Amino acid sequence: MRKLTMAEALREALIEEMARDSRVLLIGEDLRAGVPFGVTKGLAEQFGEDRVLDTPISEAAIIGASLGAAITGMRPVADMHFADFVTCAMDEVVNQIAKVRYMFGGQVDAPLVLRMPTGSVKGAAAHHSQSLEAWFVHTPGLRVVFPSTPADAKGLLKTCIRGLDPVLFFEHKRLYKMTGEVPEEEALIPLGKADVKRGGSDVTVVATGWMVHQALDAADRLGREGIQVEVVDPRCLAPFDKATVFDSVRKTNRVIIAEEAAKTGAFGAQIAAWLAEELFDHLDAPIQRVAAKDVPMPFSPPMEEFVIPNAADIMTAVRRVL
Repeated sequence: MRKLTMAEALREALIEEMARDSRVLLIGEDLRAGVPFGVTKGLAEQFGEDRVLDTPISEAAIIGASLGAAITGMRPVADMHFADFVTCAMDEVVNQIAKVRYMFGGQVDAPLVLRMPTGSVKGAAAHHSQSLEAWFVHTPGLRVVFPSTPADAKGLLKTCIRGLDPVLFFEHKRLYKMTGEVPEEEALIPLGKADVKRGGSDVTVVATGWMVHQALDAADRLGREGIQVEVVDPRCLAPFDKATVFDSVRKTNRVIIAEEAAKTGAFGAQIAAWLAEELFDHLDAPIQRVAAKDVPMPFSPPMEEFVIPNAADIMTAVRRVL
């Protein structure tokens, strides 16, 4: 099977969906230049500037225009440049796109996708490195998607573009250049279906985004010691596939939740709450959470690496529950 980077897989998904459906359009800052991560480069030349719309620097305008386009029949894909910048348009996200169907009594849909480059990347500092996905899972009416591989990114993005719901589609910045196998044939991935990235019998690690790869690294290293770690990637946070996660924990009876967001109030706390409420009798050890420290992301690369969790932190948590 051929290999693509995540950026290439995302671009391929956009090209295929724009070719399939003339209602799909891209909107955001510097799309024609393809910056900062190269996903949209060349698409204006291929599909025309009326479908690849460069906007002023106004996230409120980008998301507000996307909502207007969506409820009048278009399927916009808005590029947030950095997920952090969505904070400049929280009214549009939380009070408008999340609630429009409910407020109109089900008479309108809001088929739009916000692409959200998320997480840390070398020296991007506090305004360009946040992991904010828990905010939006907390907002009823939004879908929240977080792939960790090129194949998942392509399959999930295509599904989101074809859906009828507003989606925040998180793409970890450290994964844009990571390569992986991607089918040449169409392979849509349904929302709300987790994926077991590695099987194991001793401990379950539920991980998202970049932490999926840290968990797989930890599992490889622990495997050489005879410890079998199962790695589960939810892929979607809303809707969330409790069944796959619970099945894994029933098998291993121990669980670590690994994510890059600051620990207090992160989505991993919700996963832990579900497990404590619904699966307590299957737990042979306390639930462990591995997450970033509760500080703004430093600019200094050594300090940044100190704040962000890694494979060694996951290994420590695994040994603790064993």
